[in-house]
Amino acid sequence: MTASKSLTPMLWLVAIGFFMQTLDSTIVNTALPAMAHSLGELPLRMQSVVISYSLTMAMLIPASGWLADRLGTRRVYFAAILLFVLGSLLCAASHNLTQLVLARILQGAGGAMLLPVGRLAILRSFPGDKMLSALSFVAIPGLVGPLIGPTLGGWLVDFASWHWIFLINIPVGVIGMAATFIFMPDHRGPSTRFDLSGYVLLAVGMVTISFALDGVAELGLQHATVLVLLILSLASFTAYGLHAARRPDAIFSLALFRIHTYSVGLLGNLFARIGTGAMPYLIPLLLQVSLGYSPFAAGLMMLPVAAAGMSIKRAVAPLVERFGYRNVLVGNTLLVGVVIASFMLMSREEPLWLRLIHLGVFGGLNSLQFTAMNTLTLKDLGREGASSGNSLFSVVQMLAMSLGVTVAGALLTTFHESATQNDPGHTLAAFHWTFLCVGLITCASAWIFGQLSPDVRRAGPHGGAAEV
Repeated sequence: MTASKSLTPMLWLVAIGFFMQTLDSTIVNTALPAMAHSLGELPLRMQSVVISYSLTMAMLIPASGWLADRLGTRRVYFAAILLFVLGSLLCAASHNLTQLVLARILQGAGGAMLLPVGRLAILRSFPGDKMLSALSFVAIPGLVGPLIGPTLGGWLVDFASWHWIFLINIPVGVIGMAATFIFMPDHRGPSTRFDLSGYVLLAVGMVTISFALDGVAELGLQHATVLVLLILSLASFTAYGLHAARRPDAIFSLALFRIHTYSVGLLGNLFARIGTGAMPYLIPLLLQVSLGYSPFAAGLMMLPVAAAGMSIKRAVAPLVERFGYRNVLVGNTLLVGVVIASFMLMSREEPLWLRLIHLGVFGGLNSLQFTAMNTLTLKDLGREGASSGNSLFSVVQMLAMSLGVTVAGALLTTFHESATQNDPGHTLAAFHWTFLCVGLITCASAWIFGQLSPDVRRAGPHGGAAEV
């Protein structure tokens, strides 16, 4: 790092906040069966624990920048950590699924502000020539969190209890709150009017589509109610488009979609991540519910995914330079979809070495997909659209994660309930059909990347920060 020593503690503070936020997006996945047993729920009906966190983050990210401008980065960052710690404490103290979901919403409200406000503090503290190195430093813990989350979660469940996946946040959060008062600069921006009506339209659209997709599976809603929710979601997003077209201070300007690489990358991220976002939820659940793995063993099985993902990142730039974004993303999206669908062949008799290779191949292709999609989306934004475009990109990422788990949970419940008997064999078959459907959804999203021009190859100025 070339930043001055006085700003180095602030970088560590933002990096640790990003680590906490990303860790809790995956650490619960291996603990879901243990949570279900403790709370008296079915393991296949626990997706709301994951969805509530990521959906809350998607809803609140657009407001984080405005709050920081109005109240100051120090105050908002402190409030974010406080909400995150309180949410974690309430998660550990939950006695039923409803309490746990409400606590996860509070936790997600804090998590939604950690990265955007921390990144805003960096943007306003560092000069342009030191910006990329500062953002890259902060990005590293955010990449590590999701990689170690499943294994750490499984270890805590096996050797302590599932409550500790939330309790470990409390001492870190308390230290973070104290450090915020000492090291976080109190930057404020110009007082601007918040586009409340546009924000409400977006929030209603995101919530209703999630409830509609999850309604039949977990909430027991009637089909007519689900249809109404889908129509309301479509109407809300359409209304926002009309609203933003005539409002110069809209939260997300429609002018962003005039950037070809951004619009294709954003839509590709939304739909491709539905499939890939379902896998961190489905794989640990499959290993424990149908294949008899302990939580810790299921977490260890996710290490090949992480290792392959880290090792392939350096290959992305040469591939893009040689074949172009369109060829790389169309081909790799199809490969990811096929590999996801191939998990329907997983059985109890499958040798361990083959299972590890299977997971490693998925991890490598999935990492290549994320890196290429992210870089494509941000590469041509430029300085004028960087703030708004990056914020919308963050919203889409979190929404896609939520929709991925929602779709996977709905499919899994539907296929499981269609079985005539509730035994492990039928549960495994339900997973098989779910993997096939999720793989087909991923393959279909390759068409979006096919709309790219074949000569789009440059990584662009934002490539280095694509993961932030």
